Parts: sequence; C-alpha cells; structure tokens
Amino acid sequence: MLYHFYEWNHAALVPLRAAADATKLFYENPLNPLSHMPVGRSMAAAAELFERTTRVYGKPEFGLHETVVDGQRIPVQDKVVWQKPFGQLLHFERELPKRHGKDPRFLVVAPMSGHYATLLRGTVEALLPYADVYITDWRDARKVPLADGRFDLDDYVDYLIEMLQFLGPDTHVIGVCQPAVPVMMAVARMEADGDDCAPATMTLMGGPIDTRINPTSVNQLAQEKGIDWFSDNVVMPVPFPQPGFMRQVYPGFLQLTGFMSMNLDRHMTAHKEFFWHLVKDDGDSADKHREFYDEYNAVMDLTAEFYLQTVDEVFIKHSLPKGEMMHRGQRIDLTKIRRTALLTVEGENDDISGVGQTEAAQHLCINIPDDKRVHYVQPKVGHYGVFNGSRFRAEICPRIVDFALTHGTTHSSASLPKRGQPAKATGTPEREGAVAEREAKAETLGKDVTGAGETILAGAVVSESGAAKAVAAAAQAAVTPASEAVAPAPASAKKSAEDAAKTAAAKTTAKSPAAKSPATARKPAARKAVAKSAPVAEAKPAKAPAPQPRPAANDQPASASAAKPAPVAETKPVAEAVTPAAKVEKPAGTVAAAKPAAEVAKPGENVAAAKPDIAKPEQVAASASAGNTAPEAKAATPVAGKPKTGGNRQTRRAAATRRRR
Repeated sequence: MLYHFYEWNHAALVPLRAAADATKLFYENPLNPLSHMPVGRSMAAAAELFERTTRVYGKPEFGLHETVVDGQRIPVQDKVVWQKPFGQLLHFERELPKRHGKDPRFLVVAPMSGHYATLLRGTVEALLPYADVYITDWRDARKVPLADGRFDLDDYVDYLIEMLQFLGPDTHVIGVCQPAVPVMMAVARMEADGDDCAPATMTLMGGPIDTRINPTSVNQLAQEKGIDWFSDNVVMPVPFPQPGFMRQVYPGFLQLTGFMSMNLDRHMTAHKEFFWHLVKDDGDSADKHREFYDEYNAVMDLTAEFYLQTVDEVFIKHSLPKGEMMHRGQRIDLTKIRRTALLTVEGENDDISGVGQTEAAQHLCINIPDDKRVHYVQPKVGHYGVFNGSRFRAEICPRIVDFALTHGTTHSSASLPKRGQPAKATGTPEREGAVAEREAKAETLGKDVTGAGETILAGAVVSESGAAKAVAAAAQAAVTPASEAVAPAPASAKKSAEDAAKTAAAKTTAKSPAAKSPATARKPAARKAVAKSAPVAEAKPAKAPAPQPRPAANDQPASASAAKPAPVAETKPVAEAVTPAAKVEKPAGTVAAAKPAAEVAKPGENVAAAKPDIAKPEQVAASASAGNTAPEAKAATPVAGKPKTGGNRQTRRAAATRRRR
C-alpha cells in the first residue's frame, strides 16, 4: 500500500509541478523586469526547488561522446550489443586511429543496488583511453512486465556468463561493490566447466565477499532481523499504471529514502545553498548541484526474489565464504578458479564494505598462483572513491589497466609467456597501498548506520529507524531560516573557544624569534622597520597582522560561529615602536628606557602588539654594567663615542636634517 500511496501522491502533485514550471519560466524571462531583481530570482528559485524535490527522476544518460587516445580526441558512441528482459550490454565504441593496436577488453559489472549503471560514468570515462569498455545496464524492475518472468541471483549469474561468452576469451571483468559476489560465482562456474571464455583477470572493488569480517552496523542489522523481516517490511507490489504492475519489488524510492535519511542534514544544507546560488545568479554552482542530484535521485526497483536471495545468502547465511553457495543446484567451488588472475581493491576509509571483506576473495581462491593475485588499498578514499574521483583516475585505474596488460594474451601489448618454474599458489596475495592504515581502522569504520551507502540494505535501515523521524527532521530543516543554518554555539563553547584562542596566541608569541632571542633576533626587525619609515618623524602606523592561532590543547577546532579571535592590542605608530634617532643618541653608559619583558607579549595579545625596541630587565642590567647602550639602540644607530660603521643611511640622514634645523 505504501507504493500505491507514493504514486498517488506524485500524481496529485502534477498540477502544482506544472504551476511551478510556469512560474519559473515567467520570472526567468529576460523581458520581465523582475527577472533582473532579487525578488524575481527568488520566485524562480523557489519554483525550481519545488519542482526538483517533487520530481520522479528518470534514467540518466552516460553522455560520454569523446575520449583521448594517443593524444588525439576521438568520438565515442554507446551501443546495445546484447539484450535480455532485465538487462543489456552496452559497448562504448571508439573510432580509433588506423595504426592503433588492440586494447584490452573490459566488462564492467555495475551494481544492482538501487542506482542505474550511470553511477559508474566516471569509471568508464577513466578506462576509455586505454581499453575497449563494455558495461552491464540493468533495467528498472517496475518497467519489466510480469509476463517476462522472474529474476533472482541465479539469473544474475546466468546473465554474466552469457555476456562473457558473447565477448569471448581474454576478457577482463570488473565487479564494483555488490556484483563482486555474483562475478566470483560466474567465474567459478566457468572455470569448473572448462569454459575458454572465462575471464583473464577478475577485479573486485569494495565488494561484500565475507561480511563476517569486521561487520558493519548494516551487516549486523541483517543478522538481527532475519529474512522474514525484510520480506514483510521492504517488499511490495508495483502499482498501476507501471508496466511491471503487480510485480513484487524492492522499491527504488525506499532505497533513496534510506540514502537521504542517513545524511539528511547535508542534503538539506545542499538544497538551501542551491536556492541561494539561484538567487545570486551563480550558475556554475547551481549546475553542479543539478548534475549531482539528477544522478543521485535517479533510482530503480529491484525484483523481490533477487533482493531477498542476495540479503539471505550474502548478508545472513554467508554462503559463499562457507562454501555453501549454490547455483542451479550445483555448489560453487572457488578452488576451481586457477587461470583467472585476481585483483582486489579497497579504500582506506571505506565504511560500507568492512575492512577485509573484499580481500577475503584472495583467501578463498587458494589455487590462483601468487604471481596472479594482488590486493591493493587506496589511501585516503572512501567507498565511492574506490571507483570514481581523482584518486581513482590517477592511482587505481592505471593499476587495473596494468594488471590486465600483464595477464592478458590477445591485446597488442601482451607480454610473452614466461619461462621457468610456475609460481606456487600459497593463498597469500601481494599487498600494496595503505593496508596497515585500513586495518588499524577496523574497529571504527562502518559502525554507524550512515555507512549503509550503496548496499541494497539502505532502505532497511530507514525502515528500522522509522521514516517518521526522517520526515520530521526534514520539516524542521525546511522551516529554518537560511541565516540560522549554522546554529550559534552555547556560551560555554564560546568561552572555551576564547580561552583556546588566547592560549594559542600565547604559544605563538613564545615561539616567535623576538621572544626567543631579543638581543639578536630583534635587530633585523628593527632595521627593517626603520628602513620602511622615511623620515622617522613622518612614519605611518603599521597594521597589525592577525595571528594564525594554533589548535587548542584538546585538538578540537572551534566552530566558525563560536570561535573569536584573540583581542588585538592597539598598534602604535612605527615612530613610537622604533626609538627615534634623537632619543637613541646618548652618551656611552646610559641605557635607553626599557619596559619589562612581561609587556612584550601578554597572553591573548597580538604578536604585532609587542614593541621591537623592548629588552628584558636582565639584558638591560647587563648592558648598563658593561657601559653600552641598550641592544635596541644598537639596532638603530651606532653607540655614541664609537666610530660609525655601515649604520643605517636613513637614520643618519634624519639626524643630519635635525642638526641643520
């Protein structure tokens, strides 16, 4: 009934969405004077925001029309080369230069966990310059008529085997997140059957191979609830008038609700900022928001049989690592995998797939030779950074391509067969990257429900926590004025922030050159200050630069609204900060007036407030007993009674001017 209510609600909002579109067009029309005023842009922004938050987003386009190969920009076109009711195979066809050799062929298996295959747009884009890329494009289950039959995990594996057989030998398969399990199942079946089309390499990225290892909060939720709870709470029939009417599915809108509720504050803030970007006519920032949420909000339904079987076998029974996984009545034996090379990739900060859950594949496929197995942990990336982003393009993608070039046999750069003794299969892969750093975080990563992410259990998380809380939080955030987006900190937080800033300023002053060595470090500062004032009597006040306070002792940075800078003492003019030449020139044995060292830099005062001509009492006493002037006086003019050496030219010129007057 929930799915029906969702469809009714969307249908009821159609007139309001049409009115919002008309309002937006009216206030954006350049012939309308209000379109050039803040009030007009505010009306257009509000209309667009309403339309976008009530829209049902369709399947996005890949939009990859060109790439660069051998320094040449060439066109790219995606074509459907294989098709079945629940999925199809897309080929990104490149018009390669005539002399370009054959590149390795990749099959990218997209996750069937709520989003479309376009989620891997960045993955495909990074591979295109170096490889011939194919990708699985799964269909929305509510678009598939009930007459086309069912689709479960066994069908998923069958689809993969047929795709690999269609592509032929020496194909390199990549399983991203959820497909890691069915990819291993398909490869094991093909190896057991002696199929020549078994892939040359298998790359598994952030996949839940063995969720018993460092289980996340979502893994524990699946264990606690059991499969009956999932069947009763998150599975429902497709309503009319969808083509898949009456098909039992796991709805995409429920999955999206789970995504949004786990980081609701961030999404509310992003939409507020989007509104103000439109009001300020900041088109670039608004376009980035549209591009992200057009992809993020586009979700698809999963068939109930596939969803429940995956949850039961992968997250509850752990059938694959136990050796109990079945496919069409036959047990999946991972020890049959011998020819296919294995590369597993994890992110250091991945909180969706637990630490070591993907690497478990290395210990299950024990008969793969050691020279055909590598485990890599990418530093400083989370789950999405494993298959997208700048670090994927710069560090992970080159490793995947190099792994394929090393173990491939039909591409133009294929290496010659190695002679000598074949490598042994000890079950120990070569481990590269931030392995130790990731293992050190095993006790903290994924222990919060916000780590559900791109797993198929996100909707279950929101069902467990209660959608009412998410709706109430959204309503509260919606009525909060933009000026109150950042809540003011309490008085105690403000006081602690002020104390922290004062302490940091005092530490900075204590470590400055002036505080460490007044007799030597202040001389260059004094010369520099005098050199900038010409003449000294007409010197202008110098602006005191704001100090950069160090973090507080508790290493907790103060918030922007709570932290206040340390009080800045009033800066005196340079003419007062540097002793004038008339006052400096005194008979030998006299000492220039000096203030106690405590006044050099009081705790909480700006470092610039300290006067550069102040010496400590003990230094003044030592200088007086020796019959010399103060160290500050030496920095400005030579001591009276001694011949002038280089000196300061401007100071001598100022003294000569006063004598003439």
